[in-house]
Amino acid sequence: MPNVRGGAAFHLDLFLVFFRIGLFTLGGGYAMVPLIEREVVEKKGWLGGSEFIDALAVAQSLPGPIAVNTSVFVGYKTAGLKGSLTGLLGTALPSFICMLVIAAFFSGIKDNPAVISIFAGIRPAVAALIAASVWSLGRKAGIGWLNAAIALPVALAVWLGGLSPAWVVLILAAAGIWFPAARKDGKGAGNA
Repeated sequence: MPNVRGGAAFHLDLFLVFFRIGLFTLGGGYAMVPLIEREVVEKKGWLGGSEFIDALAVAQSLPGPIAVNTSVFVGYKTAGLKGSLTGLLGTALPSFICMLVIAAFFSGIKDNPAVISIFAGIRPAVAALIAASVWSLGRKAGIGWLNAAIALPVALAVWLGGLSPAWVVLILAAAGIWFPAARKDGKGAGNA
């Protein structure tokens, strides 16, 4: 159930928070996650820390970009349906505007050495933002060494072995359901 906050001022604030994040963040949704968390949890207090982690879990489970899905979730939790639309517009509009501008000029600048150098410099920064996001969220979600030990071979199986991520999600979801149930029955790992 949303914690509805009303008024044009709140909707403008919600829109501007996501618009600024969308406008000034390169690298896609995962690069936006730490900025969204800082704004939504730490600065504005619209969601609690664990509630934000839950929002990310929902956002990752749905089709579409994680930043857009997260903004819709935050908007809904803070201002209902109107808030979800406000968050959506705030997040999607900067990308839409940038794509229109790039489409208009890209063919004339794509081979420009300065543009090529700019994009080459941006790539490591984007990778660092994504890595920082993974590290921060992993710590807050209570991810331990066992989870990391599972993630590494799974990532390699997807990347190098061509395993479908859909199968990974299904298999690990079933394992997540089975292992706690097996532990309660005394049949968990180490007890078999």
